[in-house]
Amino acid sequence: MNRASLDKQPHDVASMFDKVAKNYDLTNDVISLGQDRRWRKQVARALDARPGEKVLDLAAGTGTSSLPFAQAGAFVVPCDFSLGMLQEGKKRHPWLPLTAGDATKLPFRDDAFDAVTISFGLRNVQDTDRALRELNRVTKPGGRVLICEFSHPTWGPFRTVYEEYLMRALPPLARQVCSNPEAYEYLAESIESWPEQDELAAMLQKAGWSKVAWRNLSGGIVALHRGTKP
Repeated sequence: MNRASLDKQPHDVASMFDKVAKNYDLTNDVISLGQDRRWRKQVARALDARPGEKVLDLAAGTGTSSLPFAQAGAFVVPCDFSLGMLQEGKKRHPWLPLTAGDATKLPFRDDAFDAVTISFGLRNVQDTDRALRELNRVTKPGGRVLICEFSHPTWGPFRTVYEEYLMRALPPLARQVCSNPEAYEYLAESIESWPEQDELAAMLQKAGWSKVAWRNLSGGIVALHRGTKP
């Protein structure tokens, strides 16, 4: 699977991530020019996990994104549907309760978590609306959601330069550091076809979230969307 125009069949997407699991974190660091570390720090700060809270980290991959929440004293459950990612994560962080799960059919009871978050993974889910409803279902009333996802620069000239990088520079760069560069061709196209910031905010509201707002990072390359369960 290497074209964003294809249906995002869970098995195909999971298989794609299985193949890049070993070097996934390193590759992201390289192709984002080190910015992914900054973005993840912003996620941790915005979610503000507290001691004793239960946090669901969806699309957690190898579990790297879950570490700040655990370090803050929260009980974090890293969840992903790529078994390859989870297996690699278990080697690195054997103490984390890594859990296999599909974003559209989460294996958790209603009202289980104080906070739910997904970073750079919602774009790859087959049914975005259903995933947002599932996140709402497993969150306690008054709980919060935080979505970190690639988005669209708001300044026209910068947007043009960025899109040129995505479609022309990123695939060749990925070929130098990634065992499955076709996966990054798909990822580049999925970023380009992803909804605008206000469209994703509307989808969150439709899924039952209130107090929805967003904040752009790096000029809109990435956006943090947040909401609260009534």
